[in-house]
Amino acid sequence: MPIGSVFNSGVEGFNRASQGIEKASAEINRASIEQQDDAQLAQQRQLQAARPEEAITAPVSQPPKIDEALVNLKVEEFNVKANTQSIQTADEVLGTLIDVRV
Repeated sequence: MPIGSVFNSGVEGFNRASQGIEKASAEINRASIEQQDDAQLAQQRQLQAARPEEAITAPVSQPPKIDEALVNLKVEEFNVKANTQSIQTADEVLGTLIDVRV
């Protein structure tokens, strides 16, 4: 396999992993904002209730996807590390080839 294709594959993988990190970060942000909004809504309902027995609890909703987004973030971190290592190895091999041929 030519060194150039290894280097290009590493760069492409690094770029994909960077995009995955951005996506996971956005999902974490969105989920945390939704979670805060739900908590504020439940608090407002509690304050608006005339008597304690009329208090309305927060509606049961799907669990936040923060856990899934955090796992995706960690996976992309490993992808970045692996692709960075591929780029470094290709660079070292290319450097060694140039030094040998000179």
